[in-house]
Amino acid sequence: MELRPLSDTGVMLPEVGAGTWEYKGGVAPLRRAISLGAFLIDTAEVYGTEPVVGQAIWGMRDKVFLATKVSGDHLRRSEVIRAADASLLKLGVDVIDLYQVHWPERRVPMAETMGALEELVDQGKVRYIGVSNFSVAEMQAAQEALKKNRLVVNQVIYNLENRGIEQDVLPYCQKNNITVLAYSPLARGAILRQPAPGLKGAELLFRIAQDLGKTPAQVALNWLLRKPGVIVIPKSDRLARWDENCAASGWKLSDEHVHALDEAA
Repeated sequence: MELRPLSDTGVMLPEVGAGTWEYKGGVAPLRRAISLGAFLIDTAEVYGTEPVVGQAIWGMRDKVFLATKVSGDHLRRSEVIRAADASLLKLGVDVIDLYQVHWPERRVPMAETMGALEELVDQGKVRYIGVSNFSVAEMQAAQEALKKNRLVVNQVIYNLENRGIEQDVLPYCQKNNITVLAYSPLARGAILRQPAPGLKGAELLFRIAQDLGKTPAQVALNWLLRKPGVIVIPKSDRLARWDENCAASGWKLSDEHVHALDEAA
């Protein structure tokens, strides 16, 4: 598994991590992912998967980079603190490596939310601060509200079917050294099925995969990994799928293949 820097923290993360939204696979698939080098595990209080993640990493906490999120409904200071404590308890850990605001809430002052996150860092309960589903303006406001810490992550949807972040969010993150965690990188499984009308670039994706001796999922993930500053966090309930997902790392699509997929999609 190849590694990529987490912003300018000096921390190196696997370029393929494990997402747990709608995850129902139990402990074994997550442990398989970790054993293959996908030691970044992402969860959230609203996912309901923090307990199983905690079970999966039991006995190997020092080998895992653990990310979770506070709900966009819990962004008042007291709510952030309470949510973090609840997540720590469910995960069975003393510190969250990356704590992210799950989505923005304009009714709560950004300074209040970011101040609470910095309190958690000061208390040693959180190491790094991130956000999810934030626009450029919202990232700017979050960074301005942070007094002692940098914003290191924006977790956003990004795949061959959904490339909206390329307009402004991705360039901003790349310019400001904010790592992009790409969730739903396989378009919720759409690109794992046979090409169908309406799935942009699907025929080309399958053809490139066949030519390279890769799977469509591996090509789709590797296409994302050709983008600087991007880490992918697919989800899978199956052991074998983790062998496939992790094998998206360690090689590179050619510039010609990347350009062709860019144009087709």
